[in-house]
Amino acid sequence: MMTTLALLLALADDWPQWLGPTRDNASPAAIAPWKDVPATAWRHPVGEGHSSPVVAGGRVFLHAKVRDRDEEEVIAWDAASGKELWRQAYPRAPFSSIFGLGPRATPAVSGEKLYTCGVTGILTCWEATSGKRLWQVDTLKEFNAKNLFFGISCSPLIEGDLLFLNVGGPGASIVAFKKETGDVAWKALDDKASYSSPVALGKGKERQIVFLTQQGLVGVSPADGSLFWKFPLVDKLSESSTTPVLAGDVLIGSSVTYGSAGLKLETREGRPAFSEAWKNPKLTCYISTPVPVGRDHVYLVTGTIIPPPSATLRCVDAKSGKELWSKPGIGKYHAALLRTAGDRLLMLDDAGGLALIEPDGAEYKELARSKVSGPTWAHPALAGGRLYLRDDKSLLCLRMGE
Repeated sequence: MMTTLALLLALADDWPQWLGPTRDNASPAAIAPWKDVPATAWRHPVGEGHSSPVVAGGRVFLHAKVRDRDEEEVIAWDAASGKELWRQAYPRAPFSSIFGLGPRATPAVSGEKLYTCGVTGILTCWEATSGKRLWQVDTLKEFNAKNLFFGISCSPLIEGDLLFLNVGGPGASIVAFKKETGDVAWKALDDKASYSSPVALGKGKERQIVFLTQQGLVGVSPADGSLFWKFPLVDKLSESSTTPVLAGDVLIGSSVTYGSAGLKLETREGRPAFSEAWKNPKLTCYISTPVPVGRDHVYLVTGTIIPPPSATLRCVDAKSGKELWSKPGIGKYHAALLRTAGDRLLMLDDAGGLALIEPDGAEYKELARSKVSGPTWAHPALAGGRLYLRDDKSLLCLRMGE
């Protein structure tokens, strides 16, 4: 089997899903400090959305709202030139929110197929080369689930022949779809959905899919959805948005009112299990997913719900949950973190500022910073020496030392 490093190198020119090739915010790309603002290779106006761009097979894909219509669209561009390759739209139910009307979930590419999930729960499979729609499921209607206050946000996870989604219906909190047809392979649990996206962890019989639902962290079997374990990480406002992340053998889950918890993943009687390693109520991650750095540290962005909103970057000991240092005021609500070669971090804040950070357990070390875009909550994609990001008006492609 390919090691994580080998997989990253093989997919160095791809960022095919939420949080990248291995769904952990990591890229093998080496990013050097820049003196001038990174050059914009191309830029295109796009509709509303917090959905992140993905890159696969030399194409960039983005999910967005169609202006002045109850429709969403998927657009494909040539990654190098920015030439539009195709654009396809579909109708959706009316939706309103104080934080934008566009899709939140990030698409996933598997082989020659692209999968999207809209803000009203419409799950669609597209032919990546042509934009032909292959199948579509209205998940809220199909599984008797209610939309979330800020809209469906779970980014699809592809594992083998299945696609996993936190739908949040009765008996269908988690649904596994057959990725070729959209048929249901299995459904499980009664938890309502959160804004979080799942990850796949472990190997062989210990492989598990981990979700953060409204009722907490859960580990389930990818084969049939049987429950391995559950930990009650419950946000008071049902605003769990961060993706669970593995730092060594410690799984970290977070929300804005609960704080963070570290669970040491174990095996008992041949089944995945956990023991509680730590809790820290001060690590209130709002939107940004934590990033493990090196063997011992985790970098995370915490937020506040009491006005005025403010985001703080924190370096934390992964095994104990103890804060080592903090850097306040790095954003209003949010900043996205992306780990590059040498464990350097790219940080894109919600005002459009991009910083390069040198990892250090003792202090914050900034190597470069530039204003690169307008306001954004979307996570950037790093592929082929370029950074692809969306702001409130455009999709941009930045040259990062090609």
